[in-house]
Amino acid sequence: MNNFGLDIWANKNFIIEDGEIKLNYKSMPSLLDIVNNIRANDVKGPLLLRFPHLVKRQIKTLYNYFEKAIEENNYKGKFKAVFPLKVNQFPAAVEAITSQGAKYNYGLEAGSKAELILAMSKVLDGANITVNGFKDEEMLTLGFIAAHSGQNITITIEGLNELETIIDVASKSNLKVPNIGIRVRLHSAGSGIWAKSGGMDAKFGLTSTEIIEAIKLLKDANLLEKLTMIHFHIGSQIADIAPLKKALREAGNIYAELKKMGADALSSINIGGGLAVEYDQHEKSHARNYSIDEFSSSVVFLLGEIMDRKNVTHPDIFTESGRFIVASHAVLITPVLELFTQDYQEKLLNFKDTNPPLVEELIELNRLLNNANCIEYLHDALDHMESLFTLFDLGYIDLQDRSNAEILVHNIIKKALYLKSANPTNELEQLQIKLQERYLINASVFQSLPDYWGLGQHFPVMPIHHLNTTPLRAASLWDITCDSDGEIGFDPDKPLYLHDVNIDEEDYFLAFFNIGAYQETLGMNHNLFTHPSEYTISINDSGYNITNAVESKSILEILESIGYDKHEILNQVKNKLANASFITEKEKNDTLLQLERFLYQNGYLRTTN
Repeated sequence: MNNFGLDIWANKNFIIEDGEIKLNYKSMPSLLDIVNNIRANDVKGPLLLRFPHLVKRQIKTLYNYFEKAIEENNYKGKFKAVFPLKVNQFPAAVEAITSQGAKYNYGLEAGSKAELILAMSKVLDGANITVNGFKDEEMLTLGFIAAHSGQNITITIEGLNELETIIDVASKSNLKVPNIGIRVRLHSAGSGIWAKSGGMDAKFGLTSTEIIEAIKLLKDANLLEKLTMIHFHIGSQIADIAPLKKALREAGNIYAELKKMGADALSSINIGGGLAVEYDQHEKSHARNYSIDEFSSSVVFLLGEIMDRKNVTHPDIFTESGRFIVASHAVLITPVLELFTQDYQEKLLNFKDTNPPLVEELIELNRLLNNANCIEYLHDALDHMESLFTLFDLGYIDLQDRSNAEILVHNIIKKALYLKSANPTNELEQLQIKLQERYLINASVFQSLPDYWGLGQHFPVMPIHHLNTTPLRAASLWDITCDSDGEIGFDPDKPLYLHDVNIDEEDYFLAFFNIGAYQETLGMNHNLFTHPSEYTISINDSGYNITNAVESKSILEILESIGYDKHEILNQVKNKLANASFITEKEKNDTLLQLERFLYQNGYLRTTN
């Protein structure tokens, strides 16, 4: 995996050039240059970089492939799409979605009252709003207000009680009635960890019996002309195309039957989200078994075939594939703070005037090691190490001798790995795994990669520089939270190898890709680490612009966000310092200035990195 699987997950958005990873767009800036530019302003901690051109690319790809399938299949309906705000509601992300989707009249989907207000305020004029999820009378009334304001809104009912409430609101208000959709509970289900979104045990949707009852209720209330959409969703991150095809046949036939039952205004099928994103870096474990071309062609062909067979007008096709749209647009960059085997550097050797014979032999093995003898010398070194451990346990050598031996053997192993990197033996590969390095990253897994912690979801990770040299250290990543679960462990089946660098002498940055979907909205303030500092990067032909800078919350802001009075906190720590009788007034004043500076910085670590 010399290119860290870039050809598998990057979709040609990023390339490696001159040992650095670069954006494959216009002026092609390197991530390292962008990071150094931002950090020159004394910004510390992890950085979240947004690239709006990648949102534009995904929207364009989605529309282009569906429109191509519509043309090729002589399909009579149109393609429309909305972005589900639950995937990422952060302001800079929504701004990228609405601005980059303007050409396509790209809409928004809401699943809560707050999201609905956000959709009403941010949606493009004339674009669609769809409303999913459980709703009370207030939320449904908001939908009526949106329709009354001239917005193109469809409220999808999840149960008959919601439909009854819509009918009630319509009867007692003068507000315009919004379009109504019915979420159908399909027998078909998806696959993977999100498959429970579909199937008969799904959380949402109406059964066949309930759908028939809904049609009767709408007829009785003279609102059947407001029923314009049926909706289904078989799960996020659909790995296999087969369950989708099965669901399309089922939903398509339900749509056709409803048209025959007199639902004349019915004009669209919303296939929900689920279009998968490639997260994996390894060839043997792809996230999906289909392309966007096959996905769009399957949807259009199957729905057209069903409608033609039942002599029903082709419906418009809606999708809500938010993950596909925004996952790639956000990249987390974090500095490595420490490598936990840095205590094995050769400069830390401290030999005596007279060393134990086995230590002297290790010195010679380390000095004379070359490509021809490295395997033999490696065996000798490992054998000497075991003997020296025994001698230490018996009290024949001291702690300094043991330290020297550990450093020498560690360096002999590293040299052997480098010497044989072009043709490693199985023994050396096992040593790589056994002697894996722990990289401490200035970030929180719980805050920035919650799906890794909660669901075991992998994300592509790689250094943004040093890419002209082969990484040989089997890597585990430790975050800075006070929690043993804050680790991305080394997986021999999906190995991550990183570089052996001296953090005391240079920065080493890792990037996590495809994190633009769900990770921000699900991120938790474990240990009170909050959202990283974020920046939008707009790339042009001659360079790039850094905009929408939002620095991570300060320590006082973090405490305020969970209910503390930041002024009270500040005064309390000031008073305790002022009442300290064992320091001078000058020391108190100097310490107070230092304390205030710390409290107004963000909560991530501020080392030389």
